[in-house]
Amino acid sequence: MADMLKKVPVREQDPKVRATNFEEVCYGYNEEEAVAEAERCLNCKNPKCVQGCPVGIHINEFISHVKDRDYAGAYQVISLSSSLPAICGRVCPQETQCEGKCIRGIKGEAVSIGKLERFVADWARENGIKPEPAKEKNGHKVAVVGSGPAGLTCAGDLAKMGYDVTIYEALHKAGGVLSYGIPEFRLPKDKVVAKEVEGVEGLGVRIETDTIIGRTVSVDELMTKMGYEAVFIGSGAGLPRFMNIPGETANGVFSANEYLTRNNLMKAFRDDYDTPIYKGKKVVVVGGGNVAMDAARTALRLGAEVHLVYRRSEAELPARAEEVHHAREEGIIFDLLTNPVEILTDENDSVRGIRVIKMELGEPDASGRRRPVPVEGSEYEMECDAVIMSLGTSPNPLISSTTVGLDVNKRKCIIADEADGKTTKDGVYAGGDAVTGAATVILAMGAGKAGARGIDAFIKSKEA
Repeated sequence: MADMLKKVPVREQDPKVRATNFEEVCYGYNEEEAVAEAERCLNCKNPKCVQGCPVGIHINEFISHVKDRDYAGAYQVISLSSSLPAICGRVCPQETQCEGKCIRGIKGEAVSIGKLERFVADWARENGIKPEPAKEKNGHKVAVVGSGPAGLTCAGDLAKMGYDVTIYEALHKAGGVLSYGIPEFRLPKDKVVAKEVEGVEGLGVRIETDTIIGRTVSVDELMTKMGYEAVFIGSGAGLPRFMNIPGETANGVFSANEYLTRNNLMKAFRDDYDTPIYKGKKVVVVGGGNVAMDAARTALRLGAEVHLVYRRSEAELPARAEEVHHAREEGIIFDLLTNPVEILTDENDSVRGIRVIKMELGEPDASGRRRPVPVEGSEYEMECDAVIMSLGTSPNPLISSTTVGLDVNKRKCIIADEADGKTTKDGVYAGGDAVTGAATVILAMGAGKAGARGIDAFIKSKEA
């Protein structure tokens, strides 16, 4: 039937309305919509969607439960593989992973797996359904560094196996990039992030905030003085990159990390929080990834006219198609095939504009994307009073520089085995952005699961 070829549409805030507030853009499915969408699933005997999921959720099984309106059963299936379903249902790039493998998508639109996962997770939260903790402890202690998606996933999986797990978080609130990086309008902090963190704590995981590993205590001390048999490093990649162009140190130039942290974690967008943030009247965001979209859409909601400057074409934008679509709907102006060469300043060393040059696409580079090449004589100036650099991030070298025997590569990323997270230091495992550089939430979660498996095998091998 023709209607089975199309996804059940998801309800969203009107673009003109949501561009003025920080409430969640997408409303998600209600019960009838979720069941109707679940009925589109073919329940394949060889579900390729599962192969496309970095954390291996039994997608066909949980959707079958949704068809039967057994939402508690659906949640228990998901929670066997994922500790953060309400988060993944909102920010995971399903279109290139599970939904990208969906058989239904060959002759129509793929099943909305992400929206169904979100529905189930939200229903479970609203109805007090929680994942099952381990029946008994196994007597072994493991430390996890960082409470982002990799750390929370690793800790949750280890706790389910019976391990005594403590997460050490440098900031005052758990969640890592989920708390400081992704805006409220995409990922509500109190309703979603805090509740998912509570779910991990409900498995028996302890979280110690305001603890900087490498300063407060070292990885070596965790193992030698504090009795942890293994350590998982999921500290992320929070060190921003810049272009090193003239004027980049001017007043009014920010990294996307700082800008989003002030707004998301420190609630600068709320009148009842005394957090300073420079709103600007005309803001330029440099970059084309999801973080760039987040920064641009945040600046727009704070009242600015926002231009997004990206050196490649729209086809090469690394951001999710959904985020690009939402940004355009809300009024973000895209200046594509354009690259900054200088930030212009006034007599007070404050931003007054940016000089850019037009680009054209040449031969593919190492990433497989066509390399942008400057067009001679095409420079021009854009007026603005703030510039947000969103050029990616790299791991902070603090942990690697204070841990004996922990090797890093030339990008300062920790060297770890993809299959089990094993590093060059015995008993130390790592995963997520600390290993790969900035990537997606779901890939960090997959690395957290791999690290938990590696740590379990390591500790069991010592018992043998």
